[in-house]
Amino acid sequence: MTTEEPALYLSDLIETALLGGAEILKIYGTPFEAATKADASPVTEADLRCEATMKPLLAKIASDVVIVAEEAVSAGAAPAEARRLFFVDPLDGTKEFINRNGDFTVNIALVEDGAPVAGVVYAPAIGRLWAGAVGEGAFRAEVKDDVLGERSPIRVRPRPERLVAVGSRSHGSAATDEWLKRYDVERFVSRGSSLKFCLLAEAEADIYPRLGRTMEWDTAAGDAVLRAAGGIVTTLDGQPFLYDKRKQAGDVDFANPHFVAFADPALAKELVRKTDQSLH
Repeated sequence: MTTEEPALYLSDLIETALLGGAEILKIYGTPFEAATKADASPVTEADLRCEATMKPLLAKIASDVVIVAEEAVSAGAAPAEARRLFFVDPLDGTKEFINRNGDFTVNIALVEDGAPVAGVVYAPAIGRLWAGAVGEGAFRAEVKDDVLGERSPIRVRPRPERLVAVGSRSHGSAATDEWLKRYDVERFVSRGSSLKFCLLAEAEADIYPRLGRTMEWDTAAGDAVLRAAGGIVTTLDGQPFLYDKRKQAGDVDFANPHFVAFADPALAKELVRKTDQSLH
């Protein structure tokens, strides 16, 4: 298996995500407690068990690909620098998990040279999975009894006259509302975790601005699915959104800047024009 063909990883990443999601569901229907990590974010036994299940499986898939996993890094692990990395968020949307609203996901992405080239987003509580790889497109499939069903290809939609914006269920902000005023937004949809990227990828929404704190494992898988479906993610000024950011001035390794995810890349070009106009 060659890492130059990211689609070859996809079936293994999907199987890994399904097994991780099964661990989460074992806990989801039972009483559980949440602890608070050093960064003030919550963590549960489900986060830890899912990551512990998936990491050795990923190591078997490709021993030369460095694993950057949320809970391991939070516990002090310092992943080696490498051209290829697996970014793992075992339970993206822990607050949604705690609130038992179903809007949480298992995220796995393959990043090469700073770009997400393959990714899986699995929402175990609602039995749905999204996946994609650069050059191969993206798809959605239902999951029943931990088994993947028929794959339905997905693709972003062209920019409509009025946009559907999507944002965080638990991390909304007035700054996001203000930023969106530069576009003609018909309605705003609130969703948790990486499901926001998936709404864009499957042509249900057009724009997702995030003016809040995220880490690379939060975004890499959804970003990969969106890119495979024809979308794009940029910084707020329209620059490329990159991964494996280390030794950042004023921030920790793997922390993201604010960003915008677009279904139609033409919207990203429009943002660049708007940014250039505001500077002159």
